[in-house]
Amino acid sequence: MHIDSRPIAFFDSGVGGLPYLEAARMLMPQERYVYLADRAGFPYGIKPAATVIDLATKSIAALVRQENPKALVVACNTATELAIDDIRLANPGLAVIGTVPAIKPAAAMSKARRIGVVATAAAAAASYLTDLAMACAPDCVLVKRGDTDLVNFVEHRFIGSTREERLAAVMPAVEAMKREGVDVIVLGCTHFLHVAEAFAEAAGPGIAIIDSRQGVAARLASLIKAADATALDRLPDAMYLTGAGEFGPVYGGFAERFGLEQVGTLA
Repeated sequence: MHIDSRPIAFFDSGVGGLPYLEAARMLMPQERYVYLADRAGFPYGIKPAATVIDLATKSIAALVRQENPKALVVACNTATELAIDDIRLANPGLAVIGTVPAIKPAAAMSKARRIGVVATAAAAAASYLTDLAMACAPDCVLVKRGDTDLVNFVEHRFIGSTREERLAAVMPAVEAMKREGVDVIVLGCTHFLHVAEAFAEAAGPGIAIIDSRQGVAARLASLIKAADATALDRLPDAMYLTGAGEFGPVYGGFAERFGLEQVGTLA
């Protein structure tokens, strides 16, 4: 059997996709993983669709040239919603997996038939979430919230934050969802997975918090050819950034937290 030892690549506008890499690593620890955060283009959630498409396709092209991955996870809900077709078109032959908000499992859990999705401003405003809910949860009311402030908190202030600061950051979204009577909150921006515990604590036992990382990892595992777990020359898992400058304490802190070598920047 052919063994494909090329890495699996993850891409996000920033650090939001790192929990998806972690979920894949737990499921497939023999693989090598590389990650690119589009620091220069961040944030995606307030930009027009054409700009997101341009930023994502160019950044991913640089990562593919550098690492020649066997699969790519677009671990960014906004980039998936707005640019996944363009990304696939630009990378024929590469397995490309997007991140889709977990509305279908949320519908299976909801007794109130009221589901909340906390996302970026662009994702909340787009028709994608509404269309997804109509297909996967037609008998549920969908409550959408764009939360740019929370995206920025995770990207810039999560590292070194206290429990109280994380709770304060998620509280506006949780309180808004409570007022709407939802009993399931879908974390529809990958950044929000970093504060999933804070969401659960703030929401309390009556509201479930879910995301799509396990489903994405399982989908990825079904599409790739496994690497050789006994390989002795395996390179370390790596993190890249776009834009000039060092990783600094924030991106360096995320790289260390997720066991990734800081290997530099890509154009």
